[in-house]
Amino acid sequence: MLLLLAACSGSPGPQPAEPPRIDKPREVRVLWSANVGGAERFTFFPAPAGDAVYAAARDGTVTRLDAAKGQVRWRAELGLKLSAGVGADGLVAVASEEGEVVALEAGTGAVRWRARVSSEVLAPPAIGGALVLVRSIDNKVFAFDAADGKRRWAYQRAPSSLVVRAPAGLAVAGDLAFAGFPGGRLAALALANGAVRWEASVAVPKGATELERVSDVIGEPAVQGREVCAAAYRSRVACYDAASGRQLWARDLVVLTGVTLDARYAFVVDERGAVHAFDRASGQSVWKQDQLAYRSLSMPLGGGNAVAVGDFEGQVHFLARDTGAFVARYATNGGAVRAAPVPFRQGLLVQTESGGLFALAL
Repeated sequence: MLLLLAACSGSPGPQPAEPPRIDKPREVRVLWSANVGGAERFTFFPAPAGDAVYAAARDGTVTRLDAAKGQVRWRAELGLKLSAGVGADGLVAVASEEGEVVALEAGTGAVRWRARVSSEVLAPPAIGGALVLVRSIDNKVFAFDAADGKRRWAYQRAPSSLVVRAPAGLAVAGDLAFAGFPGGRLAALALANGAVRWEASVAVPKGATELERVSDVIGEPAVQGREVCAAAYRSRVACYDAASGRQLWARDLVVLTGVTLDARYAFVVDERGAVHAFDRASGQSVWKQDQLAYRSLSMPLGGGNAVAVGDFEGQVHFLARDTGAFVARYATNGGAVRAAPVPFRQGLLVQTESGGLFALAL
């Protein structure tokens, strides 16, 4: 299987833009910070749950921190090369590049069970409906019983000769799990048995060559209320009715990461590094911020009255939610921010490539 990198090397290409100066920036408060271990070339997302925050690192370390002050409560050494972030909801789950899945007790960090999937895992496991769900890079979804790790069902699609090597996760809402696949397909799977409730086409593969026809759904499908949205690699963003799969709107856009939602807008970054906000109801463009060009931006996070997005230098940029204007900036000095910021209480969590974990608030 040939794996494609989202950012291909070759000629030097366009140079990253310098972030613009912000007049009278708002203060970014650091609630706490910690070091949880480096990510190397992988993307690790932290997971807040209850009064704790869980984080994983490439060297097999899983850490539980106090959500209020960031103090380490326990640290587990699994002896694995982990390749994705943490799933947490009464249980803590991680996965490795060899396809091993490990579930830990949330309170102590003790291993509850181990299981295996068919190939490398690049996105955090999802937990819901008393199941731990894992999406492997070979287009399969596995569901394990959260209590004992027994496999309850598996969903499989035909393997692809070309796939985008980027986190393609799962979203759980109600009795459904949403997963994206190559060929621009988005599927809603029943948690009870893995049956397909509906399937939709985010994008139709086009092009004269197999490389040009790559249109994998990338990132984790975004669910908000009755809607689920997804992005297809270098082609399209679309939103659907979560219950029926009826398309609500779609926009052609060259994207390299997924889409995120808040109560009013859908946010996405295009291949040039421009941040876009679309109206969730209609898909109409609300604003576009293009002054962070070619800074290898993470997926954006909308929350409160600001949108946060990280870049390759470890800076977190805050944009006004309704206009896209710059309102604040914070330099983590902790390596690239590849993972989208994660909502956390009255702020957000940012995990950097070199292992910094920051709880920030405006």
